[in-house]
Amino acid sequence: MDEAASLKGAPAALAAETRGAVALTFDEADREAFHRLNQILRRAPRVRLTGWRRAWTQALVRLRTLVADRRVRPTGVSVETRVVTIAGRQARVRILKAPGPLQGVHVDIHGGGWTIGSAAMDDPINLPIVKECGVAVVSVDYRLATRVRLPEVIDDCETALAWVLASPDFAGLPLTLGGESAGAHLALSTALRLRDKAAIERLAGLVLFYGAYDLSGTPSARRAGPETLILHGPTLADLVPAVTGLRDLDRLRDPAISPLYADLHGLPPALMIVGTNDPLQDDTFFLHTKWQSQSGNALLVTAPDAPHAFNRLGGRPAQRTNAFVRAWIKARLAALSDSSTA
Repeated sequence: MDEAASLKGAPAALAAETRGAVALTFDEADREAFHRLNQILRRAPRVRLTGWRRAWTQALVRLRTLVADRRVRPTGVSVETRVVTIAGRQARVRILKAPGPLQGVHVDIHGGGWTIGSAAMDDPINLPIVKECGVAVVSVDYRLATRVRLPEVIDDCETALAWVLASPDFAGLPLTLGGESAGAHLALSTALRLRDKAAIERLAGLVLFYGAYDLSGTPSARRAGPETLILHGPTLADLVPAVTGLRDLDRLRDPAISPLYADLHGLPPALMIVGTNDPLQDDTFFLHTKWQSQSGNALLVTAPDAPHAFNRLGGRPAQRTNAFVRAWIKARLAALSDSSTA
């Protein structure tokens, strides 16, 4: 499938960039920016998602969440946090909504190794999506895997997406779904559940930033050492048993928790983004290869020498990447709207 052809109504610059195998290319100025960023990150402490360091990081996230609404309201975007219920299950969501008629809904699932984070943490990424795409962003505040096991975290994400699909506030609107890191894993796992229930006809696309799709560990994840940027490589191997309760590799390759091993037929277009200095790069590369062979509609963006979470760290490459993602979301929503009214 020609991905550019599926972007009906996309801005001309976006359509031009999606004609090749790689949607967004990075020039020498971007490479130099990544080089400078990495020099800074080599001297910075790494994120550890175990023990007291995890608890301390989550405490800081909660403190920022306390003032998050005050930062949103001056932008003209409405904000609401609520508990939603469908089919006897509940999930907590944060809803950012653009003024005026909505063009669609973007469902966001935050990252944080399944054990830290909050929906409000993604406001800096989600607010520009709301304003530029004219959508509501529904961000899932799932129960963290410090309290429940991973399948129950996926339950929360499935509940939130099912509620969006059933809500009269969003009736008939096309949806996109996305996440970063653990959020990308949860987004794909959720999409697979809904596909198996034949409930994804309104899902226009998935945005998957540097996700973990093989919980038994891809080669790049297993190689992660103390020099790994952003994430503390040696403790990554301890994270998966902590959130799943599993150590057996065959059980960790269960498609229900490791979507790389799932059947990927019948899925909507996906935009996959990863840096080559990310310990999860193989997860994205392997997923892209399999997705292309089974659904044939995945678009890969590879950022040279970029670390994990590079789109959140500022600078020209991050700005270009996030702008491209917003254009892609807008184009996918328009494409599905056009096809449903044709």
